[in-house]
Amino acid sequence: MFVRTLFALLLTVTLAVALVGCSVQPRLEGRAWSGDSDAINAYYQRWQGTPYRLGGTDERGLDCSAFVQNLYGEVFSQPLARTTLAQSEQGYRVLPAELEPGDLIFFKTGWKARHVGVYLGSNQFVHASTSVGVTRSSLSNDYWRDAFWQARRVR
Repeated sequence: MFVRTLFALLLTVTLAVALVGCSVQPRLEGRAWSGDSDAINAYYQRWQGTPYRLGGTDERGLDCSAFVQNLYGEVFSQPLARTTLAQSEQGYRVLPAELEPGDLIFFKTGWKARHVGVYLGSNQFVHASTSVGVTRSSLSNDYWRDAFWQARRVR
């Protein structure tokens, strides 16, 4: 009788440990922390007006994905892919109504052309524009609203 009770207890404990070890942890949603918008804006102000240059990665000129990659590396100490297409596959999608400072926002600006920026808050985002270089724009602008493709959270 004692052996049977001990065996049942041991089996119960083993199963409980196995079930807890195999349980799925809830996904922790990335949340903006205070100061994100300020840090992004400070980074933007240092680069504001830097010309757009396809394939460029420095102060002589840079493209949109390089600006976003550099911003993420400096502001968030987080590496991002180099191209807009690769960046558009990182993290997970968020709805426009759920945007937080630091989220990546993507646009379809042509038949195969893609563009990326970083959400600043208050419907504003920063990016490297082909026409004016590093700038701040509004998602309320007809052009950007119509071209919006997706938003992603990578942290």
